[in-house]
Amino acid sequence: MSDPTKRFSDRVENYINFRPGYPDAVIDLLTEECRLNQQSIIADIGSGTGILSELFLKNGNRVFGVEPNAAMRGAGEKLLERYAKFKSINGTAEATTLSDDGVDFVVAGQAFHWFDQKLARDEFSKILKASGWIVLLWNERRIDSTPFLRVYEQMLLKFGTDYQEVRHERVYQDVESFFSPREFKLRNFDNRQCFDFQGVKGRLLSSSYVPAPGHEDFEAMLEELKNIFEEHQKAGEVAFEHDTRVYFGQLKN
Repeated sequence: MSDPTKRFSDRVENYINFRPGYPDAVIDLLTEECRLNQQSIIADIGSGTGILSELFLKNGNRVFGVEPNAAMRGAGEKLLERYAKFKSINGTAEATTLSDDGVDFVVAGQAFHWFDQKLARDEFSKILKASGWIVLLWNERRIDSTPFLRVYEQMLLKFGTDYQEVRHERVYQDVESFFSPREFKLRNFDNRQCFDFQGVKGRLLSSSYVPAPGHEDFEAMLEELKNIFEEHQKAGEVAFEHDTRVYFGQLKN
């Protein structure tokens, strides 16, 4: 699918239920390194179902969730409706509709690799305050740290529709180019999920690069997933291990 704003329209429920969140250590990091506090105003770009927004809302921050996909945006609004400091925005990274010099942090979780980087950089420079920070996060699934994750990766390579084209595990150069000539920092955190088979299935189907129901490879993929799970489960579960990577820096002095 060429339009990244529409990729997840049919994956929303699985995305909500089975995608990993972000560790609380991210808040501690930004508090220590970037002077995040409860008064900081956050623009969550590509906010999706609200996973990253909720991390900041729990910290007491005001959050603008900017999301172009109507289905994902609606799910985020439902998840976060109890937070008075959340405002949902129909916008994009390249055209957020937010006011100039209005936010302290621009954050993006699992989304930066979909942006037009030049246009997004210009937009972020506009909406950030002079002392503002950009924070780019990914939960990167480890692909060879356990036997299960190794065979799971091979299954994705076999059945993925455009997996190799859209995977985001090697984004360092893009981030470096985005911040250039300014410096940025990178911090890593462990992040782990454990699933029974229904959880593994939901985790798989939350990905935009795997066949959806009705695709000719859908049933064969699920059969292989079941076999992989049965071979590697312990006490009825398998573990997904992630590295939460946090890139952060400033565009202004």
